[in-house]
Amino acid sequence: MKNDKLREKRERLPSSRQPGEPMSRAEFAALVTEHLYPDQKDRRSSAFNHNYLGKLENGRISWPKTQYRAALRAVLGVATDEELGFVDPGADTTTVDPVRRRDLLGSVGTVIGAGVVGTPPMSPLASAVKSFRAADRQVGGGHLYATVVKYLQTEVAPHMFGVDHGGDGRLVFTAAAALTEMAGWMAHDAGRDQAAERHFARAFDLVKLGRDRQLAVHILASQSHLANHRGKPVDAIQYARRGREALAHGPGLAELEARLLAMQARGAAALRRSNECAQLLTKAEQVLEAQPAEKRSLWVSHFDEGSLANETARCLRQLGDLAQAERQAKRVIELRPEDRTRSRAFGQLILVTVLITQGRPDEACAIAQEVLDSTQQLSSYLVIQQLLDLKRLLEPYQGTRVVAEFLSRLDVALRERVRLYQR
Repeated sequence: MKNDKLREKRERLPSSRQPGEPMSRAEFAALVTEHLYPDQKDRRSSAFNHNYLGKLENGRISWPKTQYRAALRAVLGVATDEELGFVDPGADTTTVDPVRRRDLLGSVGTVIGAGVVGTPPMSPLASAVKSFRAADRQVGGGHLYATVVKYLQTEVAPHMFGVDHGGDGRLVFTAAAALTEMAGWMAHDAGRDQAAERHFARAFDLVKLGRDRQLAVHILASQSHLANHRGKPVDAIQYARRGREALAHGPGLAELEARLLAMQARGAAALRRSNECAQLLTKAEQVLEAQPAEKRSLWVSHFDEGSLANETARCLRQLGDLAQAERQAKRVIELRPEDRTRSRAFGQLILVTVLITQGRPDEACAIAQEVLDSTQQLSSYLVIQQLLDLKRLLEPYQGTRVVAEFLSRLDVALRERVRLYQR
């Protein structure tokens, strides 16, 4: 029996080669292969090509292997194999509860369609940013990245290149920039930093057309974060300085300035400039307490006391000030409620690494277990990466019962989670 569900979902995607036409099998197979194999050199050996896709759509293959099903779900933005026409009764191997994920993604679609009271004419796009951001905090970028990219292709691009901009052409490009920047963060969370870099650069190009100064500065801060993460502190400092210069050309916004100062401080910490780092963090704290001179753009996400505490803890840990790093990490946990799963986990994992470095592995294991329990349904490669690092840090203490038992549980959890990212 032919798999019409899979074929119809593919044909809803627009072709990048033939404007106005549905995406071809070859184009779609290339997207799936890119998801399967982040490294381009590995894609040449992929068996997932247009011929294989044809066999799926014609029903000759009714149950593809696990990694192909996971890739198809991610690229098409669906939660279950059944939605793709695959009906094998075997258990699903993804780490997130399909019902919960479907509800979250469904709520995204509902808000997008409903709009937001009091926003400009392009309120569906503003609603999309708000909804994707809320869902991302709970389920992680790994589950949402493909959905956001698809939304950009099918919902935003027609407005950008069509004749009707809904009354405000600049607003369309601003929304596109905001969603593209969000896609960059989700790619980063999914462990695809090269894709994130491209998204951020594209977002900055788009925001020049939208002329939203705050969003432009916000994107520069995101580029600074990514540079810090990739071990490029000089680049990170340059991005942060460019953002501060741009912000100085108009009314200030405390949250944005504090974020830029924090990014610059992280660069200084990586370069072991402890005095400069301390001065920047102190200034960020002072700035964050100030009243904003301008209303925050609806396209810019919050940077609050918890955000600053997280960045401060990172800096202090890198500089070896473990006592203050511990205090700031605990502050993150205090300020982040349980529904902020990922950001709370980041604070907890900073605290765990500090405790291990201080020779307190039993305490570290107790907090790390909380992270394992709370992130079971979170698709975040960044969290997985830190859990892998945690395993290495705890190995010198594996002779103790508490650490040995935790490492055993950690191994089981990591095998399940890493499976999604091994292509």
